[in-house]
Amino acid sequence: MITMMTKVNVKGITGKSISEFLLNCTDKEYQRWWKGVHLSFNTIKRYPDNIGNLVYFDELVGKHRLKFKGQITEIIPGKKLVWQMKKFVNLPGWLTLVFEDSNNGVEITHTITIGFNGAGRILDPLLKAYFSDDFEKEMNEHAQIEFHKLANILS
Repeated sequence: MITMMTKVNVKGITGKSISEFLLNCTDKEYQRWWKGVHLSFNTIKRYPDNIGNLVYFDELVGKHRLKFKGQITEIIPGKKLVWQMKKFVNLPGWLTLVFEDSNNGVEITHTITIGFNGAGRILDPLLKAYFSDDFEKEMNEHAQIEFHKLANILS
């Protein structure tokens, strides 16, 4: 299992404001968030409680382009959002955002988890070829920048 975690402290916003933004984000808002880097983020299929919502992501992370669908598998309003990555079928990859509000703002824990359980773990080294140490460094830098940019939009 590959886990990449970044913690970002952002002043002036809350977990609730970030959650609501992401649950209702359109391509236009996503592109405004980080012009030229955030290319597309929109809900393809929506459910009344948002569990199962299918979104399309397209963004640049360093020299990598991430394009995939993500299905919301867990929501705790203002506290946690989890998407499972999809390309035709569910993939063994999850993006988790956890929000912990404080008097100053919010601490965001951005976690990417990729890999198989059980016997499928034998394939994890193949995943590590793409999700390398360089990718992890680029993702960490990306998350640090993007959430501060989001604060400028939401505050």
